Amino acid sequence: MTGDRTSATPGKTRFDDIYNEPDPRAYFRRLAPLEYEIPHQAQAIFRRTRADRAAVSGTGDPVTVLDLCCSYGINAALLNHDLTLAELYAHYTGAEAAALTPAELIEHDKEFYASRRRADASPVIGLDSADRAVDYALAVGLLDEAYAENLEERPAGPQLRRAVAHTGLITVTGGIGYISRRTFESLLESARIPVWVTAFVLRTVPYQPVISSLADYGLVTETDPSQTYPQRLFSDPAEQRNAIEQVLLLGHDPAGLEADGRYYTQLYQSRPRPA
Repeated sequence: MTGDRTSATPGKTRFDDIYNEPDPRAYFRRLAPLEYEIPHQAQAIFRRTRADRAAVSGTGDPVTVLDLCCSYGINAALLNHDLTLAELYAHYTGAEAAALTPAELIEHDKEFYASRRRADASPVIGLDSADRAVDYALAVGLLDEAYAENLEERPAGPQLRRAVAHTGLITVTGGIGYISRRTFESLLESARIPVWVTAFVLRTVPYQPVISSLADYGLVTETDPSQTYPQRLFSDPAEQRNAIEQVLLLGHDPAGLEADGRYYTQLYQSRPRPA
């Protein structure tokens, strides 16, 4: 989870100091030069998957989404609001935000997000061990529920288990490698309705252990290895060398991808096995 980022990817740069601040300004300032863009890549896919999940339920009720490693609620912001990631970068790195205290920014952002709320917005539960980050996302209205728990270390608490019972879609963009099958197993133990999982996974990280765990809970995972999604630029040549080494170890070809200077992800969609 992002509050205690011990990665399964050797050589990956750590940004521990930006993941648990009272607000996201340092996060966006640090990641802007690296062109961190995976939430943008995921935005349309998450919206489309949410619509597909709602269609199969047949109830007309909104789908509750659980965003893993949710940090400051960025995926929720892009899912439920008429906003782009570029607009969020501009918002949090601009002069107006820089002049505010954290408390003032929270009050400002309540209105900022409320004025951009989409008609098809759905409840979002945020899970991340970074307590101050999820507190911010909850305070400004991006999350309906927020849980600062680390399921790699201990089972889900009773309130989180209750929330998961009504979750229809689990999303994750930046967490695989920091979380493992243990987190998914803890969550799926509490599921009471069919859960779909949509995960963007760095090509440097093995996802098969999670796929195997999801299969134990009746989920079939599909992916298209030919379709990749950029995450961010490498922070330095050493990080790139390590990433190339990892993708080669996992049987991927870095040519035109990691070899050209960026981390790339692969999309995995997991849905209940057909009856």
